[in-house]
Amino acid sequence: MVGIDRRRVQHAFTLHAGEYDTHAFVQKQVVARIAGLLRDLPATPRKVLDIGSGTGMLLGNLAELYPASDLVGLDLAFGMGREARANLAPRHSVRLLTGDAEALPFRDRTFDLVVSTSTFQWLDNLDAVCAEAYRVLAPGGCFIFALFGGKTLFELRGSYRFAWERCGRGPENRTHSFHTVSEVETALGRTGFNDLRVSSEMEIEYHQDVPALLRPLRRIGAGNAAPAGKRGLAERRIMLDMMDIYQRKHSVDGRIPATYEVIYGEAGKKAR
Repeated sequence: MVGIDRRRVQHAFTLHAGEYDTHAFVQKQVVARIAGLLRDLPATPRKVLDIGSGTGMLLGNLAELYPASDLVGLDLAFGMGREARANLAPRHSVRLLTGDAEALPFRDRTFDLVVSTSTFQWLDNLDAVCAEAYRVLAPGGCFIFALFGGKTLFELRGSYRFAWERCGRGPENRTHSFHTVSEVETALGRTGFNDLRVSSEMEIEYHQDVPALLRPLRRIGAGNAAPAGKRGLAERRIMLDMMDIYQRKHSVDGRIPATYEVIYGEAGKKAR
């Protein structure tokens, strides 16, 4: 996997926090799906943590599901927390913090439920994320999450890779890579979680052309998270070639598809 520039991710999501809800169509579907899973939980958790809480979409659902529970949202981007605070203003039971999913600022066995949506694809080390979720989860607690998987935006990434190699630059290694179902299962198992349930679903959006796909991606801060490379005329030529390849190879009835693989996971921590 290409190394992820965490500061670049943090800056992008802070910069575009105010636009996120307008353009995050797939992310909203993921939140709705996770909210449905939470309704089926057999018991009401007393303390809940949302890792990568963003603008507070899932926290809003949690506040309705568990009005008496202690809810905490944590996000790496300060701007996202600011938006969440405005969106959740009437819900005083929600606490919002800026922090790192790989180093959670909580004591061991603090939460009965840990959740996350559309966040872990921005992290290199799944083992560290799972270990932290496991650490702060109380015995008998549940970890429910969703992240974008390996087939996400394969049309875009493949077209860019082909354009890059066709210009004679050698193997392309700048596009963002996503975790696979197998990697998620392995990380959960190594951490100590039990009762694992991991699956994936495909969501497909259609756009008029490649620029129409790229605009909302940039406006939610979800651009390429790999370390930035050199810009210039050569890069512009690669981008134009990529757009042409994408359009010719994947166009359906005059529109282009954009595929998202969403990995859903549920795991438990044994009661002691």
